Amino acid sequence: MSFLIAKVKRLFSSDNNKKSEDGRDQWPSRTGFLLASMGGAIGQGNIIRFPSQVFNNVGLQWFIPYLLAIFILAIPGLMLEVSIGQAYRGGAVAAYNNVNRRMRGVGLASIMVSAVVVVYFAIILVWIMVYFRHSFTSPLPWTASTEAFYNNQVLRQIEPIEGVIGPNGVESFYSYPGRGMIGETVGWSAFVWFCVFLCMFNGVGISGRAAYVTMALPIVMTIILLGRCCSLENAGRGIKLYFGSWNSRNFGSGQLWQTACGQVFFSTGVGFGYYIAYASYNSKWANAVQDATILVCSNCLFETIAAFAVFGVVGYLDINPINTPRLGAFEIGFLTYPAAIVAMPGANFWAVLFFLTLVLLGISSTYPMLDVIVTAIMDRYHTKVQRPVVAFALALVAFLISLMYCTQFGYYLLDGVDRWINNLALVFVVWSEFALSTTIYRFKDVFTQTGKPAWAFFNGGYFLGQIIGVSVGHAVSGGAGAGIGIGIFVAGAAIAMFLCKTPTAPAPGFWNKNAMLKRLWYLAFYSGNQLRRDLNVIVATGKNWAIPVFWSPMIRYISSPILFIVYSLAYPEFWTLRNDPVYVFGFILSHFCLIFAVVALLLPRYYDVFVPRHRLDDGKRVAAPYVTANVLESEAADYAEKGSQSPPAYKTASPTDGSSDEIKDQKS
Repeated sequence: MSFLIAKVKRLFSSDNNKKSEDGRDQWPSRTGFLLASMGGAIGQGNIIRFPSQVFNNVGLQWFIPYLLAIFILAIPGLMLEVSIGQAYRGGAVAAYNNVNRRMRGVGLASIMVSAVVVVYFAIILVWIMVYFRHSFTSPLPWTASTEAFYNNQVLRQIEPIEGVIGPNGVESFYSYPGRGMIGETVGWSAFVWFCVFLCMFNGVGISGRAAYVTMALPIVMTIILLGRCCSLENAGRGIKLYFGSWNSRNFGSGQLWQTACGQVFFSTGVGFGYYIAYASYNSKWANAVQDATILVCSNCLFETIAAFAVFGVVGYLDINPINTPRLGAFEIGFLTYPAAIVAMPGANFWAVLFFLTLVLLGISSTYPMLDVIVTAIMDRYHTKVQRPVVAFALALVAFLISLMYCTQFGYYLLDGVDRWINNLALVFVVWSEFALSTTIYRFKDVFTQTGKPAWAFFNGGYFLGQIIGVSVGHAVSGGAGAGIGIGIFVAGAAIAMFLCKTPTAPAPGFWNKNAMLKRLWYLAFYSGNQLRRDLNVIVATGKNWAIPVFWSPMIRYISSPILFIVYSLAYPEFWTLRNDPVYVFGFILSHFCLIFAVVALLLPRYYDVFVPRHRLDDGKRVAAPYVTANVLESEAADYAEKGSQSPPAYKTASPTDGSSDEIKDQKS
């Protein structure tokens, strides 16, 4: 008996987890990190959401904006998140505090996004579990009507009473007469949260092992489903629709580009914070850039290949854009696939296999989001609380909150929250990551070289150009908005160049030719490039991949404006839904993420409570243009050891000075 008690204690203790040099828990292996991180990105959405987007924009032209979005949004975003998590050894709040203390709110906002999404995401798993349970019944209970089974046995929803928006505004609001709790949904929800707890209660030691089941096993099962669905009668018709057609008329559609960007953005999981949290448990010297690239490419490759199975079913059921104009993700997962399974020989086996695959993929995407919150709490309180206690408390709270989705109007509430938390909050978080990290990182260096007025006018034009540009674009036309936005940015840059003093520090290569180019370098490119250089000191050691030189200008001047345009598209849509309480609730909830980020930017000291006490000053750096962070930290430590009360006086460094530049950066 004592042996069993000791065994349980060891299971619930994190003391046996592998440790990094700094004492932080570390992944058992690189494979464990990659599989767990893939699990956060690869979920049931890759199997059911991606094919629905491709079907609604059918044709190979889909892959042009899709691939561009991978390289412009996904890979640069993951490079940032994985690198700062690994280099700065903390979750979202601690890592962004290290970039600059005014970015604490961005980290907190990403945690809130995960907290909101993880609660309702578990309910989608509950609906899958209902199908999974009935998959053992022969004949399958949805044989007569998949739609009736979905509505009456799974969702059990009661239709709302519609509201009216008249010419003078809202005349009446939607009302939801069905408010009762659904017992089976509650029971399965408790089971799902227990499974999530088991996958992450003891940190990365247990999560890395759980990933072999929740991520590796579904890959094998998906391959089996792929072979079966592609061998169905007339499956070739659907596959030709997917990979053998071209619709040039759609290529010029703004909807195509918006949808492709949204799919890449949401499926890769940038902005949820779990890449930062998980990377913080890597070895500090791991190959972060290569890991980020692997994660994005594996996610996109998985969903591209898995879509062949869905299009095999599409051909088998003779579905096409003519007889079925649009397919939603839920329709594919809960209506189209089950309808095809009914007609297959051995229907029960294929039903069990399909829904078990969705369950495992769903769990692999759920526990990383909860781990984001656990990591933030453990960073803040460290040894004061035990991780299993925190994990259990959070799982219990999440279950209790999820009860509001276990009602007869839960489906509508879920849709209302999901729409705005993704289209507004998540997009804003990633836009903030890109725009702020390349604006305020080591901005004191820029002050010393350009002066504050020049910095203020340049960055004021940068942000106002985006805000006013998209506003004019919605009010007048896209062309007018682009012209106004670019005009404001150019005007701000011109005024800044006029006010800017001539930098005394050198600039790299081409930018050092004359005073005007040096001014432009420090105003437009210094902060982002210095973040890249400082991160490369850590993540690009030895043979590790370095963050490329074009990374910082890309996320600042290409990725950020694209994200802000995507973000702005949510507001006109809300205006048409403003008489529905569930959409209003989701809209308001999403704006709390915006408030977190903006308040921290203006009043960072109010967020001290969320940052580990010993790391409050991590984001404070003395002005030292072109001196990399490792040199600053080393010299600061030397002065502290000598008992000096005053900071060292730094001379500006040459871009080719080996004493202040990392060896790896010479490749760039």
